[in-house]
Amino acid sequence: MPETLDSNAGARWHVLWTRSHCEQMVHDQLVGKQFEVFMPKFNAWARRAGTRGLAGTPLFPGYLFLRHTLDKESYLEVRKARGLVTILGERWDRPATIPDSEIEAIRRLAGAKVPAVAHPYLKEGARVRITRGALAGIEGILLKLRMNQGLLVLSVNLLQRSVAIEVDCTTVEPVPASRRPIGARPPWAAPLPTMLTAP
Repeated sequence: MPETLDSNAGARWHVLWTRSHCEQMVHDQLVGKQFEVFMPKFNAWARRAGTRGLAGTPLFPGYLFLRHTLDKESYLEVRKARGLVTILGERWDRPATIPDSEIEAIRRLAGAKVPAVAHPYLKEGARVRITRGALAGIEGILLKLRMNQGLLVLSVNLLQRSVAIEVDCTTVEPVPASRRPIGARPPWAAPLPTMLTAP
């Protein structure tokens, strides 16, 4: 059995790659085993049973985030989940990790209920920090659209996935170059199949 969340000292965020449309199934199985799993969602228009309405849609289709100190026992327990393809990383004792700051930014974005869309992954651009409002403190890459509006892009480097939100350009400030992450996907990370790149 996995450690309890309270005793999970030194836990890091890891990425779970699931089969198509199996995110919720994998999430529910692991939560039932007391693992801490994060599946960010945003509201998107969808048609179900002939009716069009807003529905919770995974922000990163095919991926979940797991916070745990993975030893061999817990790694094997996670791998038992139906619908799971793998845990990203070189091998069981060297799983890839996601910085806490990236997860926190995505948590705040999901909690703020602001419109969000999938966005192509970006490496270049002006890195900025929102200075006021519900998302104050969040950092991302700013794409200028017009005089006072732009898109702030939050990226998960390991997945090479990004999310974009519209922001008032007067509420952001540049992030000093010394604090910008050097962010490329590690060469040892598991390959991401093209069939999962589209939402």
